[in-house]
Amino acid sequence: MTTSEPDHHRSPLGDTPVTPEGRHRATVRTFTPRWRISRLTEERMERLLPRYTVPEGPLEAAAAFGRELPVVLEIGSGHGDAAIAYARAHPEHGILTAEVHVPGVARMMAAAEEAGVENLRVFRGDAIEYLTRCVATDQLEAVHLFFPDPWPKARHAKRRFVQQDTLDLVLDRLRPGGHLLIATDHAVYAEHVRSQLAAHEGLRWSEGDRPAWRPDAGFEAKGVSAGRSIHEFRVVGAA
Repeated sequence: MTTSEPDHHRSPLGDTPVTPEGRHRATVRTFTPRWRISRLTEERMERLLPRYTVPEGPLEAAAAFGRELPVVLEIGSGHGDAAIAYARAHPEHGILTAEVHVPGVARMMAAAEEAGVENLRVFRGDAIEYLTRCVATDQLEAVHLFFPDPWPKARHAKRRFVQQDTLDLVLDRLRPGGHLLIATDHAVYAEHVRSQLAAHEGLRWSEGDRPAWRPDAGFEAKGVSAGRSIHEFRVVGAA
């Protein structure tokens, strides 16, 4: 396998660099796929992935969750703290996580099993690919993007997930009135999000409220401990 996980591993996404207008081209990743695979991770993946993986092909709630229900997509779920908390707080919804980081997926599935969570499924791969190939227009109740990799250097801005075309893609997949939640502890990334949202014509969005169900774990806890502010964005799809 590869070497070690990046020092600032966050929500990993997409294969898509950006034009000067904020539109992605299609060749540069917004994540760095490096990690070690331990024996425990291998065991968890072998035992739990068949149980939690979303079926291949177009997303169908009944096939994925065993019943028809609204589906929420979390992009870059990390170790799964937020996804599991959402699943427990909203048993009437299905939470689908898209994550490339294998140790994170394995740890999340083990935690979901321990918590007795039944309404969580996993896509182990690139969220943009899944949104493009498997999710239909108006199919998602909500999309969550919590603490994505900020790519803080200006020359890396093209690798940030929030761009005009990814907003187009996410908004197309949201049901009318559905919402996109974004959170970051990085001031530069927050300003980047503001500029992209402001540049997107006719978009309804606001800042402020933190979801009460989301645990203050992982990167949020690290950010608060370091004295950084948490920036919260809510984007509402067209009604």
